[in-house]
Amino acid sequence: MRVIVAGKVYVDPEVRERAVAAHRVIVERAREYPGCLDVSISADSVEPGRVNLFEYWESHEALDAWRAIAPAATEHFELKDVQVLKHEVSGTRGPFD
Repeated sequence: MRVIVAGKVYVDPEVRERAVAAHRVIVERAREYPGCLDVSISADSVEPGRVNLFEYWESHEALDAWRAIAPAATEHFELKDVQVLKHEVSGTRGPFD
């Protein structure tokens, strides 16, 4: 079953760009990892301290295998709030179907 991990975290607005950049190596390596369909860690276009997270995996096993070897961020930041959930995908279709 495919899995999506998605949500948002908040950091101080003045460190947000550094926080996103500190996770670039994770995004680059995850996208090359078997079973990864997509990963994105990006600055929100509206809220100054918000970072959006999105991961799309072929299976729980692929996600778990990645998490077992995933590199750490190059820098760590205090998280003000974390709102991230894991979703199991029961079906997929086009956005206008």
